[in-house]
Amino acid sequence: MEQLKVKHVIISKQMETNDNYEIFKEIVKNKKVSVVFVGVPEKYEMQKLEIEKNLYLDILWPRNSKIINDNILNNNSIVCKLNYLRFSMLFTGDIEEISEKEILKEYENNLDIIKSTILKVAHHGSKTSSSQEFLNAVKPKIALIGVGENNKFGHPNKEVLERLEKLRCKNIPNRPNGRNNNYCK
Repeated sequence: MEQLKVKHVIISKQMETNDNYEIFKEIVKNKKVSVVFVGVPEKYEMQKLEIEKNLYLDILWPRNSKIINDNILNNNSIVCKLNYLRFSMLFTGDIEEISEKEILKEYENNLDIIKSTILKVAHHGSKTSSSQEFLNAVKPKIALIGVGENNKFGHPNKEVLERLEKLRCKNIPNRPNGRNNNYCK
């Protein structure tokens, strides 16, 4: 936010404070950025944020009344679905399998809520997320993993890539830089 012009920030309730969050609050205050706090009010509900006609975000997680204390920052990441006409993209933040299971329980009566054209794979493709059950429910046509090349964490995890392959996702090199993305068929 120090480098870019930002009008609005969407954030969930913070479960713990740290230096980065304090810096964030100071920048928001100094630049007079609008902050929208989100969270899902009740079971089987979601919060909807209209962006413009036919374009909106469904906030699916975190549930206000159900905080996950295990790895509190990651597992209470915002999970939202961007919807535009017949296109959708599921953003999963850094959630881990424990949150995926809770999300599946929340929407078990209507899994179409989480089904998406594109999935931003959780937690940089870490082994702690992207369970086969969750991937099967999302049914993405394309899976994207945000990760630095040769990172110290070894992301994306080989098992996550194998689970994506079960959905008929293949690593296909991008064109100019040669990096790989996962495309599902």
